[in-house]
Amino acid sequence: MPGTNLTREEAQERARLLTVDAYEIDLDLSGAQEGGTYRSVTTVRFDSAEAGAQTFIDLVAPAVHEVELNGKPLDVAAVFRDSRITLAHLAAGSNELKVVADCSYTNTGEGLHRFVDPVDQQAYLYTQFEVPDARRVFASFEQPDLKATFRFTVKAPSGWTVISNSPTPEPTDDVWSFEPTPRISSYITALIAGPYHSVHSSYEKDGQSVPLGIYCRPSLAEYLDADAIFDVTRLGFDWFQEKFDYAYPFAKYDQLFVPEFNAGAMENAGAVTIRDQYVFRSKVTDAAYETRAETILHELAHMWFGDLVTMEWWNDLWLNESFATYTSIACLSYAEGSQWPHSWTTFANSMKTWAYRQDQLPSTHPIMADIRDLDDVLVNFDGITYAKGASVLKQLVAYVGMDEFFKGVQAYFKAHAFGNTRLSDLLGALEKTSGRDLKTWSKAWLETAGINVLRPEIETDAAGNVTSFAVLQEAPALPAGAKGEPTLRPHRIAIGCYDLDEAGKLVRTDRIELDVDGERTAVPFPADTRRPAVVLLNDDDLSYAKVRLDEESLRVVTEHLGDFTESLPRALCWASAWDMTRDGELATRDYLSLVLSGVGKESDIGVVQSLHRQVKMALDLYSAPQWREAGLTQWTEATLAHLRAAEPGSDHQLAWARAFAATARNPQQLDLLQSLLDGTEVIEGLAVDTELRWAFVQRLAATGLLDEDEIAAEYERDRTAAGERHAASARAARPTEEAKAEAWASVVESDKLPNSLQEAVIGGFVQTDQHELLEPYTERFFAAVKDVWDSRSHEMAQQVAIGLFPALQVSQETLDATDAWLASAEPGAALRRLMSESRSGVERALRARAADEAAATA
Repeated sequence: MPGTNLTREEAQERARLLTVDAYEIDLDLSGAQEGGTYRSVTTVRFDSAEAGAQTFIDLVAPAVHEVELNGKPLDVAAVFRDSRITLAHLAAGSNELKVVADCSYTNTGEGLHRFVDPVDQQAYLYTQFEVPDARRVFASFEQPDLKATFRFTVKAPSGWTVISNSPTPEPTDDVWSFEPTPRISSYITALIAGPYHSVHSSYEKDGQSVPLGIYCRPSLAEYLDADAIFDVTRLGFDWFQEKFDYAYPFAKYDQLFVPEFNAGAMENAGAVTIRDQYVFRSKVTDAAYETRAETILHELAHMWFGDLVTMEWWNDLWLNESFATYTSIACLSYAEGSQWPHSWTTFANSMKTWAYRQDQLPSTHPIMADIRDLDDVLVNFDGITYAKGASVLKQLVAYVGMDEFFKGVQAYFKAHAFGNTRLSDLLGALEKTSGRDLKTWSKAWLETAGINVLRPEIETDAAGNVTSFAVLQEAPALPAGAKGEPTLRPHRIAIGCYDLDEAGKLVRTDRIELDVDGERTAVPFPADTRRPAVVLLNDDDLSYAKVRLDEESLRVVTEHLGDFTESLPRALCWASAWDMTRDGELATRDYLSLVLSGVGKESDIGVVQSLHRQVKMALDLYSAPQWREAGLTQWTEATLAHLRAAEPGSDHQLAWARAFAATARNPQQLDLLQSLLDGTEVIEGLAVDTELRWAFVQRLAATGLLDEDEIAAEYERDRTAAGERHAASARAARPTEEAKAEAWASVVESDKLPNSLQEAVIGGFVQTDQHELLEPYTERFFAAVKDVWDSRSHEMAQQVAIGLFPALQVSQETLDATDAWLASAEPGAALRRLMSESRSGVERALRARAADEAAATA
């Protein structure tokens, strides 16, 4: 944590004492093309509840030149220390503070990030302030409940455009003077500056007119599909304004595709920043467009939930992120005109599996986490905060009813506009509209950790008619080291009954919706009804639980998983099979057989691509070592067969091409990659465009078939920021001691790489079929990781701590080395959590391998 780590108690005391009125921030970015530092002048007006009180304001800056409180200069050396400026002897009522400092551009994606495009050699800037990084750019009371207005004045190089939360003014002598924002939190203020390309439109409805803008670097302009992005944005405006019954609360809505962005996007009020990988340079599948649409809608939903109404403290971060996730998926699924009405399928098969994985780690925590300080929140942007929380909101909607849910949300927005809230404020509004007591529900779902397992218990008579039907609920023990106790929860679920029709398709013939509570819940089932071929608990994916199939259903699903007529039950069964594989209940070789038998019938491209990733992970980590190469060979042959059989030019063809490229291994397969790359062989309909070329290059480099000169020649074809990243990955992927040493030194022994290149080098360094080559780096990792963590920014240190952990060295020795490090290194809570999570992954892989080995002898 660069800068002092703000605690919850400090924030509460500062909020008790202060009411912040307004900031005026004057930045001189005229030297941004050269980099270095820039002048930052902050004037902030605030009230103090007590005369003579003392507090502090936050600032991370290499130099502070002037601090003036209520017209009196303060001794900078005496008051500025460890990213805090002490403010003593406050006046009762109004106070005014002025701070003049030099602040630094960053290359880490935090604070004011500076990037130089290799195409035009121009600098591009953007801010990223969540969680505590506005203090890198201006002096601020850095906590979400001290809202204020913000007026930015920016001097920029000639020819640049500057974008902020308020509408973009006309500059005078290269100075851009913005109007004050509404009252918002410091972490959602924003500045984006540079010679950006832009496209403009507006959202018009019933007399409302909201200016819309889309920005990207000129080198990406030819790929910017602005009309498609505007279409998704307007879909969200229509649906959210109807559901929230509250007009969009800001003066304009810009979406800025920016380089080297650490996350997917950020909900800056009226100026959303989005990773520019979402400007697709090459053909991608529809799943990528769906993911981008979900990201766009997620950030738009935040304009209300997070920006208009903001959490008081970071323990309610989950509510911000979960609400945005739930409503973005709901919009894609239900809004008229959406191209992705199957989005709950995608959610079940991707985000929810992330939640299930996170909830089984030793760091599992209640959805409403105990956030003691900034370190806690920085590692809490996880599968529980986003995906489990969204799953539980979907459960809540089923529990109270969708109309009642949104009526409560409407009342909540009206009551708390431009203010701060706690969870109890939302639940109170929902209790009024639904008539449900949500205190017990909240305690069970939001204040406890862990996951439940639901199993059907079905008894039949000799004729095959159901005589007894119940749902059994288990609360498995929490992982070792996790806090809390196993909890049985109330679940609102649907039960789907499926039978094979004459065409051999699995069709839903009945649906039962009920509340499940306690260890055993009887299911009302008509007497003398024949047992369905498949009984699927949690059909429609209303609740959050691991679901198991009874023996007969499992047999039918194993033979007919690809034969469900609807995508969601297929996705639920695929997800259950993957979960069983990770838990060691289904051997990796059996999971591979199941996927190979059903994936050819899977129409949902997002599910297909998830299966590709999961099979590869299972083979790499969860398979018995003596069988792994045979399993990988079987999988690789299947990927090539599906590639050749796929419809020319289809999404499935592209997905199978990428799956094949990720695992090609024998000389004939690698020759094919090389031939596709150089054009001497063609597969009808497969466009070997820029991004697919790099996928082939990565694999050929990793198998030793491309050297430095050949990688450099490929980069000459694509001298862009993306090409630079891909080339860095390819160099690090080469199977030589020299390549690994060079990559390691550039990431661990030096801190010069920007965030995106560091991430690329790490991704290339870790190759799943280079175990022996990477084995010596286990000891070096444990020797270095604490120093890296202590000396670098959070984002940069986290990349190293997670990305270079020896997760591929699946052995008891790795567990022992991790335990020894945890015992001796005395890491802080955040680093300890990340290391414990990685250790848990190795432990899980060992259990899954044992299950696969047992299956070989069964």
